[in-house]
Order: sequence, then C-alpha cells, then structure tokens
Amino acid sequence: MPTFLTRYEAQLYAALRIITGFLFLWHGMQKLFGFPGTMPPGVPAFIVWIAGPIELGCGVLVMLGLFTRPAALLASGLMAFAYWMAHGTRALLPILNEGELAVIYCFVFLFIAARGSGVWSVDASLER
Repeated sequence: MPTFLTRYEAQLYAALRIITGFLFLWHGMQKLFGFPGTMPPGVPAFIVWIAGPIELGCGVLVMLGLFTRPAALLASGLMAFAYWMAHGTRALLPILNEGELAVIYCFVFLFIAARGSGVWSVDASLER
C-alpha cells in the first residue's frame, strides 16, 4: 500500500479539522444572521436559536483548534439530534431522507473529539 501521504498525516488532519469547522460555522451564520441566504420558511424558532449558536460557536472553536474536544463532541451530538429530528423520521437510510450531511458531520466531529486539536491549533500553541 502506498504510504507517500503518511508524512503529511498531521497536516492533513489539521486541514480536515479546519475545513470542517469553517463549513459548519456557516450553518450557524445562516440560521442567526440570514447570511449567506436565508432559512426556509417555517423553520422552528428553537432550531434557529439553539442550533444556530452551537453551530457558529463550535464551528469557530473547531476551526481554530480551541477547546476542540468538547466543541467537537457538542457539534457531533447536535448533528445526531438533527439527523433524527429532521431526517430520520422520513426514512431509515440517509440516501432516502437527505440526511447524509448530518451523518457525515456527526462522525467527523466525533473523530475530531476523539483525536483532539492536533497541529495548527490554538490548543497546541497553548501547550508549548
């Protein structure tokens, strides 16, 4: 098996953490500030006022690598909850209920919570 990327494992993990946090924070921005784009009509207020701040805050923290483990664990739990509330009631499989993104976020955040912040993070800078 090729191992040419092995030497970049720490940097690739950091890129995964940073990009995941960056993408996640925009879900919170959309819910809280209507940017970019507005939420569809009829979204319950608790989704906007509970999920929005969690998505924005956890996204920023994970992206920066600050309090990474608890922020990622909270984001993972939010996505598990979101899946079962918004998607899982429509059909069992994510391909049928359009819940793939929630599942991917849930498990990527769970992995980040288990692995920690890694390189290129505020947590790593504070440890030095």
